[in-house]
Amino acid sequence: MTSSFLTNRQRDELNASILQYLAASGLQSSHEALRNELGIRDGGFDEDVTSYDGLLEKKWTSVVRLQKKIMDLESHVASLQTELDTLPSSSRKVTDPVAWLPRTSKYTLVGHRQAVNSIAFHPVFSVLASGSDDTMIKIWDWELGELERTVKGHTKGVLDLDFGGRPGEELLVSCSADLTIKLWNANDEYKNIRTLKGHDHTVSCVKFLPDGERIVSASRDNTLRIWAVKTGYCLRSIVGHSDWIKGVVPTPDGELLLSVAADNTARITEVLTGDNRLTVAAHDHVIECCAIAPQSSYNYIANLTESKRIPPTSSSFEYFATAGRDRTIKIWDFRGNLLLTLVGHDNWVRSIVFHPGGKFLISAGDDKTIRCWDFTQGGRCVRTIENAHDHFVSALKWAPSINAKEQNGTVGTNGNSNGNGNGRAIGNSSSSHWPSIRCVVASASVHMDVKIWMA
Repeated sequence: MTSSFLTNRQRDELNASILQYLAASGLQSSHEALRNELGIRDGGFDEDVTSYDGLLEKKWTSVVRLQKKIMDLESHVASLQTELDTLPSSSRKVTDPVAWLPRTSKYTLVGHRQAVNSIAFHPVFSVLASGSDDTMIKIWDWELGELERTVKGHTKGVLDLDFGGRPGEELLVSCSADLTIKLWNANDEYKNIRTLKGHDHTVSCVKFLPDGERIVSASRDNTLRIWAVKTGYCLRSIVGHSDWIKGVVPTPDGELLLSVAADNTARITEVLTGDNRLTVAAHDHVIECCAIAPQSSYNYIANLTESKRIPPTSSSFEYFATAGRDRTIKIWDFRGNLLLTLVGHDNWVRSIVFHPGGKFLISAGDDKTIRCWDFTQGGRCVRTIENAHDHFVSALKWAPSINAKEQNGTVGTNGNSNGNGNGRAIGNSSSSHWPSIRCVVASASVHMDVKIWMA
C-alpha cells in the first residue's frame, strides 16, 4: 500500500498531510475516497489533522529549494574544477612522497596507562601495535585512529615489537623486562602461540630476520640471540658487547646484524657464525638506537663522501646510522668510516628512521622534538616539530611501503625488509618509484600516547 521503508508513524504522518492538503484544497471527493481507501473513519486523523496544516506544501517547497541549492553547488564545483584544470602544473599542490615530511599529527591514540616504549606497523593492513610499561600491547587501526584490541601476556613492561613471519601467516613478536619473548598470531586474534625463554636479563629489542623464520633479540645480559620461529629454540647466542645491548637490526639480506649498546660501540656480526665483522667506538655515551640506510639513500649519502662513489644497487648494506645519549646522530659506511655527525637535539636521541625516499633521516628524542635532516643539504636539519609529544618521544616508525614485498627482488614479510621500521623505495632512483611510499609516520611517548602523522 505504501513504501515499505516508511515506519508506521511516518506513514501515518504522510497520510494525514495528504488528507489535510486535499481538504484545504476543496477536493472533498478525493479526500473522502482516500479516507475510505485507508480505512479511516471518524476519530482517525481528524483530531490531529490541524497539526499537519500546510505541512505537505512546506515539505515540497523545501525539496525544491534543496534541489536548486544542489544544482548551484554542482555548477560551482564544475567551475572550480575547470579553473583547477587550467592552472599550470607548477601552481598545483601535490604531495610528493619522496619530499614529504611529517608536520602535524592526525590522530593521538590514548589508552595505555604508562609510558609507551615501542610501536610496529603491520606489513599489509592499516594496523599499528604499541607496547608499554603497563605490560600491555594495544592494536590500533591507524587509518581510523581507533583501538582494535588489547593484548595481555607479559608481566612487566613491553620494550619492543615487530611484525613478521611468512606471507599470509603474519606474526607479532614482543619482548619484555620479564625476560621473555612472545609470539602472537596476528591472523587469529593475536593469540599467544609461543613464549621464548633464555635471556638472563631484560630483553630490550627484538626483530624478525628477513626470511620470517628467525628472530634476533638483544638483552641487558649483553648477548644477542637467534631464535627459530617455528620451534622457539635458541639457535645461537652471540657474545661481544660488554654492556646492555640497546638495539639490533638485521641487514636486508639477513646475513649480518647491526647492534648498539651501552658500551658506546656499534658492532656488525655475522648471523650464521656469530663472528664479529666490525666494532666501532661510535659515541661518547650510551647508544640508544641504530638504523640501516635503504638503497634509495645511497646516492644522497655517497655525495657526502670524499670519493662520491655511488654503491651498486646489488649491495644490501652500505651505510648505517647510530644515535644516543650524547645527543648526536652519526652516519657511517659499512667499513666503520664516520661520514657525518648531525647535531641539534637538546637531549638523548631515542629513535631514528631513514625516509624511504632516501633524502632524509628522521629522529626523535627526550627533547620532545621530531627532527628531519636533509642529506642533499649536507645533513642540515630542515624541520623541527617542537613539542611533538608532551613528554620524551620514545619511538618512531615509518609505515612500510605499499609494495614492500617486491623491493630488491625478494625480502622478508615484515614490511620493511630491514626490520627497523624504515619504509623502503625500490631500487636506487627514488623519484621513479615514489608511488610505493606511504606518507605515514607513528611516534610514541613516555606521556602514554601514540601519534599518527599523515599526509
